[in-house]
This record gives sequence, structure tokens and C-alpha cells, in this order.
Amino acid sequence: MKNAFILIFLAMMTTAWGQYRRIALWDGEVPGNKANVQVAEVNVNNRVSKVTRPELLHYKAVNGVDSLRPAIVIVPGGGYIREAIDHEGYLAAEWFARQGFEAFVLKYRLPDRELVNDAALVPLMDGQQAIYLVRSRAAEFGVDASRVGIIGFSAGGHLASSVSTMFSEPVNKQLKPADVRPDFSVLMYPVISMDTLVTHRGSRDNLLGKEPDEAMVARFSTDLQVSAQTPVTLMVHAIDDKAVPVANTERYAGNLFARGGNVTKVILPMGGHGFGFDPKRPVAYWTGYLKTWLEANGWMTGVK
Repeated sequence: MKNAFILIFLAMMTTAWGQYRRIALWDGEVPGNKANVQVAEVNVNNRVSKVTRPELLHYKAVNGVDSLRPAIVIVPGGGYIREAIDHEGYLAAEWFARQGFEAFVLKYRLPDRELVNDAALVPLMDGQQAIYLVRSRAAEFGVDASRVGIIGFSAGGHLASSVSTMFSEPVNKQLKPADVRPDFSVLMYPVISMDTLVTHRGSRDNLLGKEPDEAMVARFSTDLQVSAQTPVTLMVHAIDDKAVPVANTERYAGNLFARGGNVTKVILPMGGHGFGFDPKRPVAYWTGYLKTWLEANGWMTGVK
């Protein structure tokens, strides 16, 4: 009886956030996991941690009319210690599905040194694999392989910016840069720099450790990695963000513009941190900027 109740409860949790399909990110053994370490994934109030079997949660487009649709990989934030998979995951996927996108929430491995080797690289490996998986299986998903984007929030924004700038040498050496480079990226109140003057210290410590060497600090400061090849980018940040200073967005956008990239920067007058796609937040109107930008840059599909 107890097991039956748990199964019913889990089914209700799934349908509460719309219908989605679970897709394993890796076939067979997951690269980078420590051998003989098995833990149960933790989900407390839709804050996920201890992920060892990363996956994509696929929300099908509900309003798309094109035969091939754009796709978006959604990366929740949480300081590289957890993943806020509700308002920065499920709700984002539902919004994109309504715009005609095939939406994929990425449940990625965190840089937990008890669970993975090369901890700083494991989230990037999963992020790159997500782009590759969606693009390589585009026909199966009904996706236009030339319109595969990524959106990330806070520390998830750092991961999305890493995927958008560090594609020239994929972590998985079997993949090519073209396999893992997104076609566009949306960075929401992102952690960008590992410079202690502006970074989110928790994200930096969790990703790089408390005393990283300068090479790692520079490598994972994605404002230093931008180039003319960086995907077309939208950045949204509230000026009153007390957790991740708006200087992170300013540095990335400024360097990307200076190096010949295409970037649109939206600085909101208020909103704080972590608003995501929560419709109850007073800055929920920001999705209007997102929709306009997607349409203007040709990433939208037709909708009913």
C-alpha cells in the first residue's frame, strides 16, 4: 500500500507540471561519475541535488504549426549546489512549449566532489551533451537542427554561458565543436565572472573549490571567453539583484559586443534575483522582451 501511494504521488507530481518525457542524457555508464558510489537523488520542494543520472525532461510544443520546430535546452540555477527545477525549469518549459518550441529541461550533475571526478567540468559536459543529443536526434523530436538554443538562470546561466563560449574543445573528445555549440542563448541574471569582486561566491566555491588557481578562475570567467563565434545572446538582469551583481551581465555583454558578437541586454529597474518564469513576481512582464527577441531573431516558429 505504501509503495502504491508513492507511485500515485509521483504521477501527480509529474502531471502537475504538464506532460513530459524523460530522456537519459547518456546511454549506459555516465562518464565522470565516481565508480562504486551510489546515492539517491534528492528533491526537496523542487530543489534537486545529488544527480548522478542526468536527463532531459522533454515538453512537446503545443502550439507549433511548422513541421520542424525550434528547440530550447533549459538550465535551472541553484548555486551549483542544487537546481531550482520549478520556476526555472518546468514553468520555463511550459512557456516555451506554448510558443511552439520543443522544450527540454536539463537535470544536470552538480560539481559534487563526492560523486564525480573533474567536478568543474562535469556540468559543462552535461550541458554540451544536451545540445548534442537534441541536435543529433532532431528528426525524432521534430526539431530544426539549426535552431537549438539554451537558456540558463543564475548558476544555470553560468553553465549556459559556458556551453555558449567553451565549445571549441568539447569535454567529450568524441564530439565536434559544431555538435555542442548552441545556435542562440538566453542568460537570465547569470553568474558570469569568477572574479571575487563581482562573482556569486557560493557558485564559485562550489564549482572551482575555495582556493582555485588563477588559470581556472580565468577559464570559467565566461566574459573572458566570448568571441565573434559566441551565439546570438539575450541577457536579462535586475539592477537590484543582491545575489548576483548586474556587473556580471555588463562584463559579458560588453566584451561580446566589443569582440563582434550579437548581444541584447535588458536591465530591469527592479526584480531582485531568481524570478524565473514565476507569474506571481512583479517582473513577470520580462517574458514580453524574450518573445520579441525570439521573433526578431528568427528563432520562433509559427503558432496557432
